[in-house]
Amino acid sequence: MIGAEAARAPAPGSRAALAFPGVYALLEGLGDMALLTRDAFRQLLARPPEWRLVVEQLDQIGWRSLSIVNLTALFTGMVLALQLGNYLARFGAKMFVSRIVGMSLVREMGPVLTALMIGGRVGAGITAELGSMAVTEQIDAVRALGASPIRNLVLPRMLAILIMLPVLTVLGDLVGVLGGLFISVTELRVGADFYLNSLIQVLLLGDVASGIGKSFFFAYGVGRATTATVVVASITVLVSDFFLTKLFLLT
Repeated sequence: MIGAEAARAPAPGSRAALAFPGVYALLEGLGDMALLTRDAFRQLLARPPEWRLVVEQLDQIGWRSLSIVNLTALFTGMVLALQLGNYLARFGAKMFVSRIVGMSLVREMGPVLTALMIGGRVGAGITAELGSMAVTEQIDAVRALGASPIRNLVLPRMLAILIMLPVLTVLGDLVGVLGGLFISVTELRVGADFYLNSLIQVLLLGDVASGIGKSFFFAYGVGRATTATVVVASITVLVSDFFLTKLFLLT
């Protein structure tokens, strides 16, 4: 009887999964991403990638995401300038709105919003593409020909994300700052020269490097091609942003 009851009892890992399904799914997704990243870098170190496939993914992931990233950054900068400018005007400090808008975009909101936009778009696109390839057994055909699906399907996408996410982050920061400039000039009556000079006085190279550095870390969270992992990628970006911010503030 005791042996039968022990056999029916769930394993410790199963009990944890039943008790905390959300946490278990998150950790499982992070583990899958880590294993996929490891296998992709093994393929990269074994021999050079197929650059033709990488260029195709640079177009798919980077160029075709430019509009949504810039649109998001533009209106984020405009809203920040409008809200902060009207609030700072109560204290006679609306002329310094560019410092808050610029620092917020460059250090935090630019990298995070870009990663979230790319994560949602890329995750959904890769899910549809690789899902159809799996259904039609094209991935099995790649294996049958002696080729590696990770090398031909995963590695080009991962390299494209690692290259394009920092580039899109920088462009998004610039567009967001220009959006704040437009609102400052038209709504807050702050001169364009003063807006830019005030921002340049406080914006350091380390601030820009902090935002770009975050985008490299975020790139690992947006390349896994399952629908559930779009949510995992978003959570990963937000959680890792807190710890990366602490890290960069210590340096």
